Amino acid sequence: MKEILFVEPIFKSMIWGGDRLRTEFDYTIPSDHTGECWAISAHPNGDCTIKNGSYKGKSLGWLWTNEGQLFGNRSENKYPLLIKIIDAKKDLSIQVHPDDSYADSYEAGAFGKTECWYILDCEEDAEIVIGHNAKNRDELRSMIEQERWRELIRTRPIKKGDFFQITPGTVHAIKGGTMLLETQQNSDITFRLYDYDRLDKGKPRLLHIKESMDVINCPHKDAAVDGSSIENSSGAIINLITDKHYTVQRINIYTEMILDQDKDFMNISVIEGEGEIDETKISKGDHFILPYGYGRFALKGKMSLIVSYK
Repeated sequence: MKEILFVEPIFKSMIWGGDRLRTEFDYTIPSDHTGECWAISAHPNGDCTIKNGSYKGKSLGWLWTNEGQLFGNRSENKYPLLIKIIDAKKDLSIQVHPDDSYADSYEAGAFGKTECWYILDCEEDAEIVIGHNAKNRDELRSMIEQERWRELIRTRPIKKGDFFQITPGTVHAIKGGTMLLETQQNSDITFRLYDYDRLDKGKPRLLHIKESMDVINCPHKDAAVDGSSIENSSGAIINLITDKHYTVQRINIYTEMILDQDKDFMNISVIEGEGEIDETKISKGDHFILPYGYGRFALKGKMSLIVSYK
């Protein structure tokens, strides 16, 4: 099928969000506290619609259920990936995600949440939370119960273009001044470990101490990423990661590149610049899916893309 499925993003207001989804991507956002753009999503909490072509107005979830041939008639009961852009004006809560087994026991039929972050932009001297310093589960429990957060939490500096894999059980948090593209399993399960005692509408936000304790990996171990690349005068393909949940790449187009869509589906997000795909204009902030059987395609222009597939 030679039809590109352009996707209409969904936006979420958050207490930690800002307005950079408007100023950086020219999106129409619901408030100046917009934290998330669900760019390609079929989750019930944000099911994106198709903007063009034969399936204009249909949701991605509907397509997965009713037009499975578009995605190679895969066996999963729902679209397996979810792509977000996150604008953190303030620090997000410190949190942890479950794996598939725990997620299913917590919410029947739910996927776990493996995710990865590509840093689109950040303030000078920005940092993120990844991991913790507890040597064993007893020390972990003690540090949490005694609220020794500064001692427990591990931070690391970041810069534009960095990439991180966040496996289930990893304590993590995006900190203020960071904008990133997140590729994740299609899941909305988050266990909040600590939220800086902030109030939302006059009340503290719900914490999930027991669930967090159940799933935190101890001791922490950083996940490996790839980083290998192929580059020539036409552009570059940087392999960010391949695991059982997704493959994620950054593709930089300098002039023109011919590629092959030979996967069940391919998610593409334009993160910088502008150009064309098969003579259809695309620019920063566009998100689309190349369906099963699309085959060879041409990318022209000067732009950077994040590509994912399973």
